[in-house]
Amino acid sequence: METILSIKNLDKKYGAVHAVNNLSFDIKKGAVYGILGPNGSGKSTTLGIILNVVNKTSGEFSWFDGNLSTHDALKKVGAIIERPNFYPYMTATQNLALICKIKGISTEKIDEKLKTVNLFERKDSKFKTFSLGMKQRLAIASALLNDPEILILDEPTNGLDPQGIHEIRQIIKSIAANGTTILLASHLLDEVEKVCSHVVVIRKGVKLYSGRVDEMTASKGLFELKIENNKEKLIQILENHEAIDRITQDHETIIATLKKDISATEINQYLFEDGLVLSHLVKRKPSLEQQFLDLTNNN
Repeated sequence: METILSIKNLDKKYGAVHAVNNLSFDIKKGAVYGILGPNGSGKSTTLGIILNVVNKTSGEFSWFDGNLSTHDALKKVGAIIERPNFYPYMTATQNLALICKIKGISTEKIDEKLKTVNLFERKDSKFKTFSLGMKQRLAIASALLNDPEILILDEPTNGLDPQGIHEIRQIIKSIAANGTTILLASHLLDEVEKVCSHVVVIRKGVKLYSGRVDEMTASKGLFELKIENNKEKLIQILENHEAIDRITQDHETIIATLKKDISATEINQYLFEDGLVLSHLVKRKPSLEQQFLDLTNNN
């Protein structure tokens, strides 16, 4: 599969602040990637570097398997990394036509892109009459005018109401379904889980995880257990089991995180043979939220 973007050992320092710290990951064609991290984790700086608006301190990145210079590669990129800057008294169509003129591209795709973002019926409305969500959708349309191979979005749903968030996410999924690779930065776990196929988790500029979203959530899972008495014995026996990674407690519930796959029936039988009868036993898969909290709290 073609590598659209490859980042290797990327570093950016602002004085004493290490905004991006030895960051490496690849973006493959046809997937939806999320850069996930708390505010101030280096997401926007990373996007700024690859789009040539922020100078890197060290490291390297290359576009399209290294076959194109950054200048030529960016002609195949659509990006929104700041709040869109349109003229308030011009219509949606007029604003997009102006962008086409600035970029030196044909205006023939304007109606098509307005349909993509569900704004075709408002194409002759002035920008100043648009809601925040509509303004963001027009920005996405503007980034699609050159039929980019990759669309880059920085916090695409920031500040939107629930309806606006839902509309933007549906549009992102639709664009991806048509074969466009997408890279979006977000601090919202929900966004990444619902929209992205792959995720890069960063905190304080450092990569904590890179891979498929479903693999991040598909760890071996955990057991929730309760017992009326002999809690100490239960913990001790669980700690000795080869499939169990660690034990934590949440009030009366004992949580056993797994490092190997094992069924509830097997663990129940194992404990019963040691004379322990459980009052509660549930096996769960950890959510992306739990995985994210584990990553960011333990690093």
